[in-house]
Amino acid sequence: MKHAMNLAALAALAMAVSASAHAQAQQTLETPGYTVKITQQCEEGNVTCDNVRYVGTSKKSGKAITLRGKTMHSKGADGVTPGAFQGYVFRSGRVSYTVFADGRLVVTEGKKTLVNQRGEWK
Repeated sequence: MKHAMNLAALAALAMAVSASAHAQAQQTLETPGYTVKITQQCEEGNVTCDNVRYVGTSKKSGKAITLRGKTMHSKGADGVTPGAFQGYVFRSGRVSYTVFADGRLVVTEGKKTLVNQRGEWK
């Protein structure tokens, strides 16, 4: 009986450690016109993440869009290794949503800028 309880405790601990390794880091950017929630859905400790969720809500209309994207990084000296974190990029057809680390939200369609707002990370 005691052995079974120890095994159960060990299994619970292993599950907790595994869950924390896949923790979702969420950030919210507030701009004058939008609330953007960014959730990284990659293992903790990864430098880059190709599974990032964007939920952008218009403060004017209340409409929201959910997208999948990835982190953006500068390139290291070798031109391959990821360098400094720059932000996130998401795409929906021809429309590109870029959320910069400094709090800028830029939405473009081709060469046309649809949104360019600076916000604050909460």
